[in-house]
Amino acid sequence: LIQTGRAKKIIATDINIKPLDKAVKLFEENGLSDKRDFRLTDGLQGVENSDKKITHVVIAGMGGITMTKVFEGADFVKDESINYDKLDEMLDYHCTHGTDSIIICGTTGESSTLSEEEHMECIKFAIERVKGRIPVIAGTGSNSTYTTIQMSKEAVEDGADGLLLVTPYYNKCTQDGLIAHYTAVAKEAKAPIILYSVASRTGVNIAPETVAALHKNIENIVAVKEASGNISQISKIMQLTDGKIDLYSGNDDQIVPLLSVGGKGVISVLANVAPQYTHDICAKFFEGDVKGSCKMQLDAIPLIEKLFCEVNPIPVKKALNLMGWQAGPLRMPLTEMTEAHTAQLAKELEAFGIKLA
Repeated sequence: LIQTGRAKKIIATDINIKPLDKAVKLFEENGLSDKRDFRLTDGLQGVENSDKKITHVVIAGMGGITMTKVFEGADFVKDESINYDKLDEMLDYHCTHGTDSIIICGTTGESSTLSEEEHMECIKFAIERVKGRIPVIAGTGSNSTYTTIQMSKEAVEDGADGLLLVTPYYNKCTQDGLIAHYTAVAKEAKAPIILYSVASRTGVNIAPETVAALHKNIENIVAVKEASGNISQISKIMQLTDGKIDLYSGNDDQIVPLLSVGGKGVISVLANVAPQYTHDICAKFFEGDVKGSCKMQLDAIPLIEKLFCEVNPIPVKKALNLMGWQAGPLRMPLTEMTEAHTAQLAKELEAFGIKLA
């Protein structure tokens, strides 16, 4: 455990201290009262009074899911440590501007570059700050079933209202492997689970038959975030589950199409910059104003396209900075948006009626 900034003192070289409470106790015993000022690190054992710069990024991805949208932003100060004050401000904003639920540490929140300790700290912080005003869903998926179980259990113990579990990535398990994975996690983590299918990122698609089997046989697998873009597959999921699974769009340009086959809302990138608008797309549909909902969906397409002109979350984080949120830099390997794309994004934000700083 090494003080952030410049290494001053080695407190311990064991980087596998678990649970986090033990690490916090160690901080306190050494006079380090605020655990957020410190990070677990490796590769620096034996360093004493080093000038080596230690830069750690904690990403706070957030998102809303019940009936509408998700906020998944990341806020950093210049040294790439998390800006908890700004995160708190964003959480409060979304609780009062149409967001129906927060997803913390989702894809848009850059969760893939978090250490496990950072990841769980962000989840706990969001739960504590939202204070039950709206549900908080924790993104705890991993390509390791064991890690997913441990993170999911800890999130539930900290008070998460549900879990968003992406398919194991890179190792590309079979459909039988997906069933085994989700079954094992659901058995240990007693909270509502949202399956997350996004093969374009993970290399693994959850087949409709697999979704149906998991929903039928496991009580706390209650929903699916579908980001395949395949409307035929999505319709098949709803047919096989008799429309009983809660379906959320994972693509902002397909909110209304998914609502039309029984969807409950969207886990959204657009909602990071336009939470009330994204909520209202769904609200109008549920109120019976399908035409109005459809118009809002289509009107948002140009902005949605610019929010995906580079890999997510590069554009949406740039959008937040353009709007004056001071969301900070990206953590590598993500890099800053090109000047040309930035100009196009800014133009579209203004055309959509969003005020820039």
